[in-house]
Amino acid sequence: MSRSVPQAVLLVDGYNIVGAWHDLKQARDCEGLEEARRQLIDALTGYSAFQGFDTQVVFDAQYRDSLANREVVTPNLSVHYTDFGQTADTFIERSCADFRHDLRKFHQRLIVATSDRAQQLTVIGYGAEWMSAQQLANDVEFAARRVQRKQKDTKKSSGRFLFNSLDPIAQERLARLRFGKDQK
Repeated sequence: MSRSVPQAVLLVDGYNIVGAWHDLKQARDCEGLEEARRQLIDALTGYSAFQGFDTQVVFDAQYRDSLANREVVTPNLSVHYTDFGQTADTFIERSCADFRHDLRKFHQRLIVATSDRAQQLTVIGYGAEWMSAQQLANDVEFAARRVQRKQKDTKKSSGRFLFNSLDPIAQERLARLRFGKDQK
């Protein structure tokens, strides 16, 4: 079964978001950068699935002597580490430039999440949409609440009453008792 085309590609400037979200900054400062990255990826996993986005989180490998690599986390989320000497900004700018000449732009949106002002202007110049780190945080939180509410509703839908949790034989016997038909 083939996956449907996502309605949007969401490029996330990973370290920019880590530096902008309070919880992630706290995780970075107390537990290290690896933990902050993990928490960001966890938060975006559910959000991407809920929204139907193809989310690509981009982290700099600018100061690490390593080759670029891509980790597929879920069908909706992948993590990109840039080449040595390349920033996440240049990766995102190149992706925006390539997307501008891609036919997907006619049926798919490209959104870049960052609070870097220069990056914002560049992204918009290429015709992509921009989302601030705070807007992404709000959207992620909203999606998480909607999913929780849906899960609660499906648990409740089996019935709020004790009667609904009984097996069918007990339900029938109670119904007979209620109508006075189970006299022995």
